[in-house]
Order: sequence, then C-alpha cells, then structure tokens
Amino acid sequence: MRLSDCHNFHDFRELARRRLPGPIFNYIDGGADDEATLRQNTASFERCDLVPNVLRGVENVDLSVSVMGQKLATPFYCSPTALQRLFHHQGERAVAAAAAKYGTMFGVSSLGTTSLEELRKAHDTPQVYQFYFHRDRSLNSAMMQRAKQAGVNVMMLTVDSITGGNRERDLRTGFSIPFRLTLGGMLQFAIKPAWAINYLTHESFKLPQLDEHVDMSGGAMSIGRYFTEMLDPAMRWDDVADMVRQWNGQFCLKGIISVEDAKRAVEIGCTGIILSNHGGRQLDGSRAAFDQLAEIVDAVGDRIDVMMDGGIQRGTHVLKALSLGAKAVGLGRFYLYPLASAGQAGVERALGLMQAELVRDMRLMGCSSISQLSRANLRFR
Repeated sequence: MRLSDCHNFHDFRELARRRLPGPIFNYIDGGADDEATLRQNTASFERCDLVPNVLRGVENVDLSVSVMGQKLATPFYCSPTALQRLFHHQGERAVAAAAAKYGTMFGVSSLGTTSLEELRKAHDTPQVYQFYFHRDRSLNSAMMQRAKQAGVNVMMLTVDSITGGNRERDLRTGFSIPFRLTLGGMLQFAIKPAWAINYLTHESFKLPQLDEHVDMSGGAMSIGRYFTEMLDPAMRWDDVADMVRQWNGQFCLKGIISVEDAKRAVEIGCTGIILSNHGGRQLDGSRAAFDQLAEIVDAVGDRIDVMMDGGIQRGTHVLKALSLGAKAVGLGRFYLYPLASAGQAGVERALGLMQAELVRDMRLMGCSSISQLSRANLRFR
C-alpha cells in the first residue's frame, strides 16, 4: 500500500498501521477505558443528515473563515498534538509546512518535539501554542512569556487533562516516554525495523518546550510522571482568569463540554473555546463535542468563537459542525496517520483531500461561502 493509494481517513490509518510498530500506532489510535467516547465522536455525525439546495450558482466556492482574529483559507486547522517526531522524524515541521501550504492554522504542543521559535521563523501562518497548567505558577508565566516573544498568535490552555486518561492499550504494550516496553511491545518493534532505522538515523528526540523539566533519557521525569506530578489538579477558574489577563491577547480553552463552563470562559475574557473530549483519550463516556455544539453555540456563540474537534473524518463532518455554528474545526488523528505514513507529503495529501471534499460538498449543498451554511441545512434523526 502506497501513499497514492490513500483516498480517505481509513486508508491513511491502515497505511500507518502497516508502517508503525504496534505500541506507537496504538498510542495514536487508542482512547481511554472502553473507548466508547472515541467511537461516539465520529458516530455523532452519522445521526445528522444534510439537506442540500440546488440551482444556486456555485461555480466559485470560498472556504475562508476568521477565528480568534486569524484569517484561515480553510475552516479546518491542525490541532496541537504531542510527540510528533516519534511518529515521523519530520514531526511538527511537516505539519506546519503542510498547514502553511493550505493557508490554515497549526498548533504546537507543550509536549511538542520542535521548538515554537523554529516553527514561527519558518512560517507566517497562524500559530497556536497549547499548554498545560503546572503546579509551578512561575513556570506557567515563563512559558507564556516565551510564546509571546516567539510571536505565537493564540494561546490554548488544555483544561481536560489535569491527570492522564486510562489508556489501556498503552498499558498492554508498555508504551511510555522513555520506553518501558513489555515483551509483546518489544516484539512489535522488532517486526517493523524501518521505524527504528528512521528513528535512530535522525536527530535525537527532544521536548524543547519542556527540556529543562522532562528528561527524555529516562532520568528525572517521564511523560507519565509529568502528568501526575507537574500538572495541577487544583487549577480553578481564578487561576485561568489570571493567565488570560497576563497574556492579553487571543486566548482559548480546549476541553470545554458543558454550557456552564462555556459561559465562564466568556466571563473571564477568553476569545475562543474548543469543544473537545481530547479525542476520547481522557474521560470515557463523556459527551461527543458535536452533540454539545448546538446548545453551546446558542448560549455563547454571539460572544466568543466556538470551535470543536473530535471524530472528524470527512468534509461532510466539517460542514455539519459549521452548519451548527462552529467557526472552525480541529483535526488530530486525521493528519497524524498520514504524518506517520509519509511525513510532509502525507499531511499535504490528507489536507488536500479534505479541501477538495469541502469544495465538492459545498457545491452539492448549494453554498458558495461558509456563511451560507446554517441549521436549515440539517436534520437530526
């Protein structure tokens, strides 16, 4: 199977499954507990039907949107995800370059493997910095100051990960950073030697946003311990309000699901919220973001930019979210599988396919601009 054989999300996933050692594929692919929320994230879109209009003159289709003060050529963006150079040596460099090619926003994680500064110098497309709330308040301030100096456009605080989710696939394989593989996990690496050759013949794996705090060589701190020891489960709304004031710019919260929390985000001065359950990787059984979208847009959509992520595999999924009132949607696994399969070429192919699907689907819907999408286009079963 080659990259040219990939025509949709499922093809990229299969190519990644064939190329990656099992523990790494399952780290991308898996969710928490019984993975019920992971499945519901995509299933939620299937309970909603599109109602197209015809004869509307749609020879020219404009996919551009504005979100959190950023002009995007497409209504989708590349969500920040951790450890990207573990999946392919190009990592965030490939994702940032592909996002720049399609004129959209990309995110860099606190657990990213390329520095904010390098990516900001390489591309002038909107850049998001996703970070976590640490027990050490001075560390939070220092990370925000660094992002400000680097020229980051949007700060994104993840609020659904004050502790790590129960990802049982990783427990079975022993996946962790540094690796603590089970015998079965080691055997899966042995039968996929191409990944190991790629990993060992390129620059060493680092976490430049946290390299003073997390030791990748297996010393002071593992990523598991980072979540359990450095992140602060005592985080409260007042703490976040202080950060919003300190940043004094575009600031969004990622991991909002309830209407009550969406209203609080508005009250403390956030400019955006991302409805998300962390791709089904945190609280299993939690509500799918798409199922919460309408009531949250109704509650706060006139005062704050509402986005969502989770389960998006098709252009029609994007159209359904936009029709309910989302300003844009985030992609995660959608670009991680092609990144793992083929680096920058894979991410570019995936984003190009999504763009082509959206143009085609917009024409079939009878819409020439995103602003023409509305709930009149939808029916729920």
